Amino acid sequence: MDLIDDGTNGNTPEFSVSELSGAVTRVIEGEFGFVRVRGEVGRVSRPRSGHVYLDLKDDRSVISGVMWKGVASRLQTQPEEGMEVVATGRLTTFPGQSKYQIVLEDIRPAGAGALMAMLEKRKAALAAEGLFDAGRKKPLPYLPDIIGVVTSPSGAVIRDILHRLRDRFPRKVLIWPVAVQGAACAPEVARAIEGFNRFQRGGPLPRPDLLIVARGGGSVEDLWGFNEEVVARAAAASDIPLISAVGHETDTTLIDFVSDRRAPTPTAAAELAVPVRMELAAQIRDFGARMTRAMGLRIEHRGQRLRDLARALPRPEELVEGPRQRLDVMGDRLPAALTRAVDRQRLRLTETVGSLRPAILRRAVSVERGRLDERAARLGPALERAIKVRRDTLDARAARLTPRAILREIGTGRERLDRLSQRMDAAQEARLQDTRQRLEALARLAETLSYRATLDRGYAVVWSESGVVTSRAAAEEASGLEVEFADGRLKLGGGAPQRRKAKQEPPEQGSLF
Repeated sequence: MDLIDDGTNGNTPEFSVSELSGAVTRVIEGEFGFVRVRGEVGRVSRPRSGHVYLDLKDDRSVISGVMWKGVASRLQTQPEEGMEVVATGRLTTFPGQSKYQIVLEDIRPAGAGALMAMLEKRKAALAAEGLFDAGRKKPLPYLPDIIGVVTSPSGAVIRDILHRLRDRFPRKVLIWPVAVQGAACAPEVARAIEGFNRFQRGGPLPRPDLLIVARGGGSVEDLWGFNEEVVARAAAASDIPLISAVGHETDTTLIDFVSDRRAPTPTAAAELAVPVRMELAAQIRDFGARMTRAMGLRIEHRGQRLRDLARALPRPEELVEGPRQRLDVMGDRLPAALTRAVDRQRLRLTETVGSLRPAILRRAVSVERGRLDERAARLGPALERAIKVRRDTLDARAARLTPRAILREIGTGRERLDRLSQRMDAAQEARLQDTRQRLEALARLAETLSYRATLDRGYAVVWSESGVVTSRAAAEEASGLEVEFADGRLKLGGGAPQRRKAKQEPPEQGSLF
């Protein structure tokens, strides 16, 4: 039935709003079930639901579009305002607002030109924030102990990096596996950089001294994950020096501008990370040889200087000639000088003896005796005062000498000894307990690894006179066999086989049945 009936009676059929809206929807969806449209992205809205609402426009018209959460999460390139795109989807209506819209199933940039324009826009925004400034880039460590690598674990890139590190200077390498293309590339690379930076010194996983973000070559679309803003900001915020090695030498991504150093290839990144060990060894040997030569030259120069100074010194004979001559002169003058000295002393003695008289001596003795008596009278009281002072001093010091301080120190020492004894007992008990637990664990491990545990599960060991039988041919050649079960042995055939030695190894797996 037509929506508008041209009946002559003028009785136009009545439709409800929902019926009319449904009819319009069926017409639009029937005519435009699948379309591809090219245009510029206008307004973009991303609510908490995860859906994306946007406008596609040209110079004259605008079409509203919606992209459901599942489709938006699979996109390699997220739509941004001003981007020229080719969108694929189906037309439908939105009855709540009486408008039509396109439900997008896929959206891609309209060629490399659009991608480059979006890339230049991001680059300008990040450069304006100062993320590309050379002053914020950190120097690379000369010889890192641990290197963190963010790349795909299955590609040739990681093998090239490990091979190059092994050739130049082997280092410890931590690999954080990520997707290097597709929609998951950007968030996984950003999480890997942030994760390495969260490692703590001395933690269960060591913190890398250097990071390498690497990927092989590819198209612009393949490398686009490294042009995402989240990756660039994670690299800029990294406290660990970072080398970007994405693509080949001619490929450039945003992470190259914010990283501390860009390598043209992953192999070149490994070369930037570590020096060549053989070259370092050669330099050390060269420095040692240069030091030896320098020390030799210095010793030779000092020796020559010493010899020059020695030639400037006078001969030993010349040093003693003058004193020897003066000694000879003095020796010649000494007898006459001694004779004159004896004569002078004899003269003085004679003059002194002439002035000595008994009365003078008695008078001098009397004077000295008086002085001695006077001092003897003063000596007694002085000695008593000195003795009293010494006695008072001794009494004062004796009063201060009490055993309390010694007893207090003895008590303190005894308490310390008791505490140390308790700690020693606790430590000894803990050590014994630990040793006992380790011994029990080793005993359980030995019981677990013993072949007798296998016998308990229904297997058996076949013995002959030459040992364990592991093949049918060996069993046919044996004169007698003995089968060992978990609960004992059973003899078969002729002579009994020899018993195993106490230290014999358990049978191989092939001898159990």
